[in-house]
Amino acid sequence: MATAAVYVAFVTSGFTFATWAARIPSVKSQLQLDARQLGLLLLALPVGSIVSLLLAGACVARTGPRLAVAAASLTSAAALCLAGFGAHGGVAVTAAGLGLLGLSTGVWDVAMNAEAAAVEQQAGRSMVPRFHASLSGGTVLGAGVAAACAGLHVPVAAHLAAVAILVAVAVPLSTRGYLTTGPRAAGHVPVRDALRTWAEPRTVALGVFVLSMAFSEGTGNDWLATAMVEGHSTSVAAGSLSFAVFVAAMTVGRWFGPSLVDRHGPRRVVRASVLLAMVGLATTITGPHLLLALVGVVAWGLGTALGFPLGISAAAEDPARAAVRVGVVSSIGYTAFLAGPPLLGLLADHVGVLRSLSVTLAVTAGGLLFTGGFRADGVDTGPADSPAPAAATNT
Repeated sequence: MATAAVYVAFVTSGFTFATWAARIPSVKSQLQLDARQLGLLLLALPVGSIVSLLLAGACVARTGPRLAVAAASLTSAAALCLAGFGAHGGVAVTAAGLGLLGLSTGVWDVAMNAEAAAVEQQAGRSMVPRFHASLSGGTVLGAGVAAACAGLHVPVAAHLAAVAILVAVAVPLSTRGYLTTGPRAAGHVPVRDALRTWAEPRTVALGVFVLSMAFSEGTGNDWLATAMVEGHSTSVAAGSLSFAVFVAAMTVGRWFGPSLVDRHGPRRVVRASVLLAMVGLATTITGPHLLLALVGVVAWGLGTALGFPLGISAAAEDPARAAVRVGVVSSIGYTAFLAGPPLLGLLADHVGVLRSLSVTLAVTAGGLLFTGGFRADGVDTGPADSPAPAAATNT
C-alpha cells in the first residue's frame, strides 16, 4: 500500500507541473505577453518553491509526510485553478496561482521524498530512484494530455480545473496508505533545531553534491537541444530528439539503477555515475559528428540519473531527522535549477551554447569531492536496536 501511495504522489506531482508547463504558450497568447513579461511571470513559481523549501523540512517533520502531502496537493489544486482562471485576463491572478503552486510544490516534494525514504528503509532495498523515474513518467503523461487539450482547443481554465479536481481527490485519498509504523520522517522537531541542520557538515555536503547533479540535469533539460542545433549544426528536429534521448536515458537510469545500488552500495555507484556523466558531457561537447555526440548524451543522462534521488535517500537515513535534512538538501539542490540556466545563458552569449556546457562538466566533476557522505554499503534499514518494522500491510 505505501509503495503504491508514494508512486501516486510522484506521478501526480510530475503530471501537475507538466499540465501547467505545456499550456504556457496558450497563456502567453491569451494574456498577450511579450518574452520579457512572460519571463517575469514564470519567475513566480521557482521563487515560491525556493521560499517553501527553506521551511518545508521543519513543516513536514512537525506534521508528518501523510498530512503534508495531502495539504500540499489540495493547495496545488487550488493554485492550478487560480493560474487557469487568470489566463483569461488576469496576469496578477495567474502570478498568484504560480506563486502558490511553487509554495505547495516545495512542501509536496520534501514530504513525498521523506515518505519514499521511509518506504525504502522498510523494504531494505534501493527504491527512491524508481520513484523519481515515475515522476518523469508523470511529466510525460501530463505533457501529452496537455498537448491533446491544446490541439482540441480546450480552454486553459477548464483543462487546469479538471486536473485540479483529479489531484485534489486522488492524492489525499492515496495518503491513507502511508506508513503508520516503522521508519518514518515525522516527529516534533523545534524550528531552532531544524535550522541547526544547515550547519551539519554531512548534510551540507550531500546538498552540494545534489546541487552538482541538479545543475547537470537542469542544463541538459534547458540547453541540450539548442546546443546540438547551434554547436553540431543539426536540424531543430534532431535537437529535440537529442533532448528526448537525454530524458529517456535518465528515466532508464533511475528505473534500473537501484539494483546496482543494492549490489555495490551508493558510494561506489554515485562516484561511477559522476565519472560517466563527465565522459558523456565531454563527448557531447567535443564529439566530431552527431552520432558520437548522441552517444555522449546517453552517457550524460545515465550518469546524471541517480545523483539527485540517491542524495535525497542518503539525507533521509535517520528517520527522526529525515524531513529536515531532506529539506536542506533539496533547498541547496534546487538552487541549481533556478540559477543554472541563466548563468549558462550569459556565458553562451560569449562562447556559444555548446562550449558553455564546459561549466556543467566542471560543476559535475566538483560533485566528486562531496561523495564521502554516502554509505559504502546498501540501504540503511535503521539503527540496530530499532524495533523491527511490522506491517506487511504497510508495504
